[in-house]
Amino acid sequence: MTDEAPIEELKAIAHPLRFQIVQLLRGGELNVGEIELASGIGQPALSQQLGVLRKAELVETRRDAKLVYYTLNQDRLVELGTLIGGLDTRAISKSASARSPAPGVANFAKLS
Repeated sequence: MTDEAPIEELKAIAHPLRFQIVQLLRGGELNVGEIELASGIGQPALSQQLGVLRKAELVETRRDAKLVYYTLNQDRLVELGTLIGGLDTRAISKSASARSPAPGVANFAKLS
């Protein structure tokens, strides 16, 4: 993962079908046919979604004859989880509440 925000990785996981595939792969390596059977996602859509996950490097592949097996890229997912888990929302809310109204600009009351 680069120093930049992992936007593409987050987009890849955020899609409902791709999230379903990631959830299935938590149980271990599966080939495309097994993923199709377990998920109910048809072959064309499944291939497209797996391609997005591959491009984001969230899954790894292994070929055995005509079968392609998929596993989660654990290192990449741990990096992503660590990055997200490291966000300190308390610091964000403190800086937002410390703002003072700007003169000459419409200011709105915060309702809680």
